[in-house]
Amino acid sequence: MSKRRYLSVPYVVWIIGFTILPLVMILVNAFTDGGGQFTLENVLAIFEPVHRKAFLLSLVLALVCTAICLVLSYPLALILRKLNLGRKGFIILVVILPMWMNFVLRIMALQLILARNGILNMILESVGLPTQHWSNSVIAIVIGMVYDYLPFMILPIYNAVMEINEDVIEAARDLGAGQSKVVTKIMLPLSFPGIASGITMVFVPSLTTFAISDILGGGKIQLIGNIIEQEFITTMNWNLGSGLSIALMVFVLISMLFTMKSDKEGSGKVVW
Repeated sequence: MSKRRYLSVPYVVWIIGFTILPLVMILVNAFTDGGGQFTLENVLAIFEPVHRKAFLLSLVLALVCTAICLVLSYPLALILRKLNLGRKGFIILVVILPMWMNFVLRIMALQLILARNGILNMILESVGLPTQHWSNSVIAIVIGMVYDYLPFMILPIYNAVMEINEDVIEAARDLGAGQSKVVTKIMLPLSFPGIASGITMVFVPSLTTFAISDILGGGKIQLIGNIIEQEFITTMNWNLGSGLSIALMVFVLISMLFTMKSDKEGSGKVVW
């Protein structure tokens, strides 16, 4: 048994070197100024107008992205369950296949599609529909978020829906429940753990994203992730960037704790 413990050494070294130490450095920078004196100004800077505006915009877009992903994913999971293809591994492969391509390349390809003279407007113009000017806009950023994070919502919901016992559904139908009742009163509560996991996996990265807004927003739309990136890379103000990161991290942790609490309260409860 003692020899097996040595197998965990690389993992422990990795966690300490690439997770704990960077986090400690961020914490130290967040609560100190340029002279190394303790201060709360870097963390409280999140309430300054420019930072607050970027944070609220990031929050709104993250909520919109999460809602769209949920609306698209749950019906798709129900359809895949009903089809009963019998090849769960193949379905998962189809879902994650786009993720094998480089993230930046996928977003740049989407930029070409949504551009003013892009593929989308060429198709719309060819069928006589008005063209859309979505490039460098909030709409383009939301589309990019949904495109990139949709698989993170589909997979946990699909797994949760597939784990529901068919006998429970048949029993509900035998008792007179229609399809809408089966979905809302049986399948939805039983699949809530997958929904909660999907919400967390989509909401957190969409709230902190900066690459998508950089590419699809054309640098014109500032999210909180973009401001933090600029503080670290452009202005080299690591103290302020660390403070904003800590403030954002606290909000994310509170959101995750709320989701986990809702998950425990609603897991497996069938509402009649």
